[in-house]
Amino acid sequence: MTFSITARCEETGNFGVAVTTRVPAVGTLCPFVEAGVGGIATQSFVNPYIGINGLKYLKEGLSAEEVKERILKEDPEPAIRQFVIVDNTGKAVAFTGEKCDGWNGQIVGQNYGVAGNMLVGKDTILETARAFENSKGKPLADRLIIALQAGQDAGGDKRGRQSAAVKVVSTEEYPLVDLRVDEHPDPVKELGRVYEVAKKELFPFVEMLPTKANPKGNFNFESSREMGLLQDSK
Repeated sequence: MTFSITARCEETGNFGVAVTTRVPAVGTLCPFVEAGVGGIATQSFVNPYIGINGLKYLKEGLSAEEVKERILKEDPEPAIRQFVIVDNTGKAVAFTGEKCDGWNGQIVGQNYGVAGNMLVGKDTILETARAFENSKGKPLADRLIIALQAGQDAGGDKRGRQSAAVKVVSTEEYPLVDLRVDEHPDPVKELGRVYEVAKKELFPFVEMLPTKANPKGNFNFESSREMGLLQDSK
């Protein structure tokens, strides 16, 4: 019902997931990321505990491959699951159960994995992977959205389009990027539009927030006023 890309930025160590599907609010149950730990996308007949427990196991020190094997042993019906795991070494693994519907498949490379099911065809995941590899040097969220759009342009979900999401973590407990289009006729394109707005009106504010290294943060009244976050004092 979905195609997604899960990735680690080799330059920053950031983790992210971008995903789109034909049902609403895909961002609520499919992408799981934790700073310094890893990224997981869980899809097909979604089991959120693949993401929840998978991150826990990565945090305990298991590799992506070890987490995959543990998850498959624990899941009572793995044949209907699909997931991708990327660990903090950049190792990526993926799994597609034999009962996943429609055209389904996966691709993994260093620092990323792409998977999809109920798709028009294999070009969706091939183009998603190719676009991600060809966008090296850009911020991770940019690369994920570019890759998702390339996959959508190549065919995407066989049933159509409805929702999309991108989530990226850096060093903090809160996300660096967490944007969702929960219901839209062209959700990936809309996600890209929202992302461009967020670059101007949200991310500069996120950069001011308290961090573990700087609990006070870098709040700037003038910048906040320019972004419309404060009323003009005049």
